[in-house]
Amino acid sequence: YGKRWDIEVFFKICKSHLNLGKEFQCLSYDSITAHTAIVMTRYIMLAVDKRYSEAPRSLSQVFWHCCDEISDTSFTQILAVLLDALHEFLHDNIGLSDDDVSRMVGIFIDKVAFFLCAKLEYIIDTCKAMF
Repeated sequence: YGKRWDIEVFFKICKSHLNLGKEFQCLSYDSITAHTAIVMTRYIMLAVDKRYSEAPRSLSQVFWHCCDEISDTSFTQILAVLLDALHEFLHDNIGLSDDDVSRMVGIFIDKVAFFLCAKLEYIIDTCKAMF
């Protein structure tokens, strides 16, 4: 149902602006099929041109390259990088000792773990209630 509006817009543009059914008057099945294919090809060309000129999604190669890079990084690696950055920030910018920084990072990890466990328990309880 979500794609229905796009299909309606597609047919409206083909019929109103690209003259599907108006500029060509022939009764041959092959001719009608060829004309419809030409009109749809014109629509595709206009859609591609619009996408490359207006839409930010036109940087598709950059987007897919970034997705490939991100998918190669696991959750644990990202968490380790974030914890190292937190440790470095607390040590260098605030001037805490290594023991204090380690204690604060430990508290942070405990709070995150508690939060995640609580969310997982909620999801499990919700799933059990559904079934």
